[in-house]
Amino acid sequence: MTAPRDPWSDPATQTEHGAPYAGPPPTAAVPPWVGPPYGAPAPGWPPYGASPYGMPWPSPPAGPRRPGQVIAAAVLAFVQAAGVAVASAYVFLVASLFALAEGEPGFPGDGDALATEATAIAAVQIASVVALVVGGVMALSRRSPAARWTLVVALGLQVALAVYWAVRLFDLLGRVPGGDPSAVLLFGVFCFAAAPAVGLGLLVGRSARDWFAADRHGEPAPSR
Repeated sequence: MTAPRDPWSDPATQTEHGAPYAGPPPTAAVPPWVGPPYGAPAPGWPPYGASPYGMPWPSPPAGPRRPGQVIAAAVLAFVQAAGVAVASAYVFLVASLFALAEGEPGFPGDGDALATEATAIAAVQIASVVALVVGGVMALSRRSPAARWTLVVALGLQVALAVYWAVRLFDLLGRVPGGDPSAVLLFGVFCFAAAPAVGLGLLVGRSARDWFAADRHGEPAPSR
């Protein structure tokens, strides 16, 4: 006995064609937006940036700007501190070599004195590096006469060290037979003293003096 044949599964069965596809059903049109435009405050709310009471939010008062001369003087102090730190390490090395060569043949008679002098001047230079860094930081973070004078003293000490090196090197190298090293020494001393000299010139200007001569309310005192 065979099961009845399903006419939908029989390919030989004739089927009737239905109505053609009429497309999706029509949808209702979306009504246009009748509210406030995009970004506008809702009715009853204050505009963006205004307080709920109708007054604009108070903005903090802009503080006085640090003069560029002060910033430049502090940057020159940091650059000078880096150069003096490297030079001090070299002077310490020279002092150590003098100390090790004491008593050797051909060692100069005043070699021990030169080693002591080199060690002392290197220690002074290291102290001047600390003074330069402290003075630069104070000039960038404080507004007081003490900050200005700390940086002025630190830069002035660099100029004094440059004069010392000029005199001392001319005396030492003048004993060496050969060519005249005056031009090279003058260039080296100029490079050593250029940054602190420019920094001192910036700090004695009126804008720098007005900035650091601040009263207790934070306003600069008038220049005389």
